[in-house]
Amino acid sequence: MALQPGDQAPDIVLPDQDGTMRRSSDLSGKILVLFFYPKDDTPGCTAEACSFRDNLALFESFGAEVWGVSGDDANSHRQFAGRHQLPFPLLSDPDKSLRKAFGVPSTLGFLPSRVTYVIDGDGIIRHIYNNLLDGPAHVQEARRCLEAISSKS
Repeated sequence: MALQPGDQAPDIVLPDQDGTMRRSSDLSGKILVLFFYPKDDTPGCTAEACSFRDNLALFESFGAEVWGVSGDDANSHRQFAGRHQLPFPLLSDPDKSLRKAFGVPSTLGFLPSRVTYVIDGDGIIRHIYNNLLDGPAHVQEARRCLEAISSKS
């Protein structure tokens, strides 16, 4: 079953492109913008990842970290990150266990969807945005959510 805003986010424990194990429990109360994307180096995924890259300072100004997740392996992530100067972790989820834990749907039953979650410092999902075709829109949705969280603080 898909998670909803207000739900506790599942624990995240996956390796990134450099082999570093990333754990949501290590975030020490930071906000996490977690974006699931279909595949490294595809046009839509590249546009999305580069949009997150280009807006990273904005996310950091809200005290947020950005992590990307796909089923690609660490080598593919390393090449993708290097080719596009992506300064954030890309987590490798080859068995789709994290995708399943979050309830990220597949499109047409086989294509991994593009879904972004904004998770607050207490591990509560504050916003979910699902749009397969417009990768850069995920950045704007996450920004709007961070602005709303910030204005309530």
